[in-house]
Amino acid sequence: MAVTLSLVLLFGLVLFFLLRGKSLGYGSAFIAVMFGFFLASTGASRPINELTAAVINAIPDL
Repeated sequence: MAVTLSLVLLFGLVLFFLLRGKSLGYGSAFIAVMFGFFLASTGASRPINELTAAVINAIPDL
């Protein structure tokens, strides 16, 4: 758990600086995928899924 959390922080920080510096490319896409992969392994995945489902359910059907 500690290793996963530190990788989430590392990839999140790197992704933040890549997006802030507008340095988007294949490397940024890889960092974003790895950030999402490791974030899904943490305890934050359940609240994120619940929040996403709540937002989708709040949007009226078109």
